[in-house]
Amino acid sequence: MNLRFWLFPILLSAALCAGPCALAQTRVGEAVVIQNEVVRVAATTTPINIGDSMLRDETVRTGADSAARFVMADSTNLSLGPSATLKLDRTVFNGEHSYRDVAIRMTTGAFRFVTGHSDKTAYKITTPLATIGVRGTTLDILSQRGRSVVVLQDGAASVCTTRSRCVQLTQPGDTAIVTSTGGKVSITKSNTPPWTFAANCAASAGLCAVNQYAGASPTITPAVHDDGMLCGR
Repeated sequence: MNLRFWLFPILLSAALCAGPCALAQTRVGEAVVIQNEVVRVAATTTPINIGDSMLRDETVRTGADSAARFVMADSTNLSLGPSATLKLDRTVFNGEHSYRDVAIRMTTGAFRFVTGHSDKTAYKITTPLATIGVRGTTLDILSQRGRSVVVLQDGAASVCTTRSRCVQLTQPGDTAIVTSTGGKVSITKSNTPPWTFAANCAASAGLCAVNQYAGASPTITPAVHDDGMLCGR
């Protein structure tokens, strides 16, 4: 059997993946508010500016006295307060402007999350202590060492511990508080939030506005399809 007969399809696929598939792995949103120090974290840190792409599988971090807001391709709005770290674990497109699967890990800091046009079951939000399921929702989320606070501003949400103890948030102001003490994780529900993202909104103009992705900036480019078939994902 001619070895070149077998190698040609493999080499062709690799060459194609180096172009279109590399593009398909990049842009999932855009930075619309950047205040002070906001960086993407990889082997080195790179500053993020207004209009820069939000990339798949990347970690974003804000410095002290800093803040950021990103609009994703399905018009999800993600706001970060000071000293916050967020990781996009996974984003799989269902079309140009919706996701089949999007996983967001809020490691530390304060966040506001506003759902976009994707099916609500597509969103998977986690902190080190909690998993959050959304149903057409605006949420304020605080992730601290040993404590996560989730405050419902609009819609509904389910908040569960890593051991699947859950509370349902159905009314504005409903709050889930997850704490870890001595290795024991507990969850409680309150309608008197001990914290909200509002102070961060007041401190940074535009941080809590809500944009549609198509109107995020005049130079925005269409989201790419991400079926992953060619590259085996």
